[in-house]
Amino acid sequence: MMKLYIKNNFTTELPADPNQVNVPRQVHEACYSYAFPKKPSNPSLIHASEEVANVIGLSPEDIHSADFLNTFSGSTIYPGTKPYALAYAGHQFGNWAGQLGDGRAINLTEVVHENKTYTLQLKGAGPTPYSRTADGFAVLRSSIREHLCAEAMHYLGVPTTRSLSLMLSGDQVLRDVLYNGNPAYEKGAVVCRVAPSFIRFGSFELFASREDHVNLKLLADFTIKHHFSHIQKEGVEKYLAFFQEVTQTTLKMIVEWQRVGFVHGVMNTDNMSIHGITIDYGPYGWLEDYNPSWTPNTTDSQHKRYRFGNQPEIALWNLYQLANALYPLIKEAKPLETILDAFSSEYEKEYLDMMRDKLGFQIKKEQDIALIQSLTQLLEKVETDMTIFFRNLSSVTKSDAGITAFNTIKDAFYTEKDWDETILKDWQDWFEKYSLRINEETLSDPERKEQMNKVNPKYVLRNYMAQLCIDDADKGDYSLLNELFEMLKNPYDEQPNLQKWFAKRPDWARDKVGCSMLSCSS
Repeated sequence: MMKLYIKNNFTTELPADPNQVNVPRQVHEACYSYAFPKKPSNPSLIHASEEVANVIGLSPEDIHSADFLNTFSGSTIYPGTKPYALAYAGHQFGNWAGQLGDGRAINLTEVVHENKTYTLQLKGAGPTPYSRTADGFAVLRSSIREHLCAEAMHYLGVPTTRSLSLMLSGDQVLRDVLYNGNPAYEKGAVVCRVAPSFIRFGSFELFASREDHVNLKLLADFTIKHHFSHIQKEGVEKYLAFFQEVTQTTLKMIVEWQRVGFVHGVMNTDNMSIHGITIDYGPYGWLEDYNPSWTPNTTDSQHKRYRFGNQPEIALWNLYQLANALYPLIKEAKPLETILDAFSSEYEKEYLDMMRDKLGFQIKKEQDIALIQSLTQLLEKVETDMTIFFRNLSSVTKSDAGITAFNTIKDAFYTEKDWDETILKDWQDWFEKYSLRINEETLSDPERKEQMNKVNPKYVLRNYMAQLCIDDADKGDYSLLNELFEMLKNPYDEQPNLQKWFAKRPDWARDKVGCSMLSCSS
């Protein structure tokens, strides 16, 4: 018998929607609505993470039990629990969207293991009162992307939700992949997501927008009590300390995104966690070529609000919205503004240190700023694979001259044969400066290489890799999914038997749906 240690803090201490009819509607003066998963017709387990199972207190044997299949497919309700969907609002693409809520997610329960609390949430298990015009289900395509990416991000060292399991529902789901009037049926799937909680910036925005300050305070006090219990201050100072910590963890998360070349694709305020972890893997992607203007989201293709280079600014914009939501509890703008004003300078400092790590600089020098700026400008000028460039950079030695160093990393370039002499000279000049700079470091070449390879991954979940996996899974072949999952658990290791995945995006994937651009359709 699978045993979970249940802790229903959220539903015990916060107000529920009194209406338990599961139809789309506006929900007032409630943090959640009860919503039960739709029973799948023929569920089957595709993949589960033993590591995540262990985190919540389950064994490898539990994964293969009927209890596991039934609970995490939504077939049965675990004893002592009552599933629910969260109420929240948000700004989407910079515009106020009003009430949103868990339209495709159902929280099963909170569990405790080793004195840590986790919320278990099914994505794609059916409609909720927040589903609006949607059906609440998810398809295999998007579910594979979420399951793989959440775990890949964890092993990269990026704060994230985790993914326990990926299941087929046995049902067909109708989706229009590119929103172009061509819907088709796809295999339905359910992912079990795991996080300390799924409370978002938008959770606070909902109550603030409605001037429901009673529930705004209840939610803030609950969040601090259970998830920020180290904050021992009272009154206004307590809420300021909470906001300060959310600001800091959000900042650090964005720095990690920029380090590995991750683009979230849909940084709406309802997709921002108060824990500073990456949530809601929709139209995400990794930079193939280093292009700060790239976004994987077809919905954002015109304005590119959520492009790679704009993620720090969007994080700050979203934090302003959270500050506005918390203002009724603080009643003074100045202390919130002080925290927000420090974000940009703090980010620049953290970003600079992160880039120093990527370049192998342990000693901090003023000249590093100019060297990093000139590098990013060069990377933008020519199509360069970000992951391969930084990984191969660790092989440049102190004795390498400009052209020798250049040859060490030239595999990262897509169109080197089309360059003019000016670009080639610019690169050689940069490597001359880089060579002088690493000669000022005390670490030996092997030591510096080891340090650089700890922050520059060799393997990331490139969009075309995920798409190949999806194509195979659609045919019932999950071997590639298993291979990628295991590889991505060790993204900084050489793994020579998997060298084929350390390669530039193939030409066929440049404009293929699912490989270059993605929609929110799932």
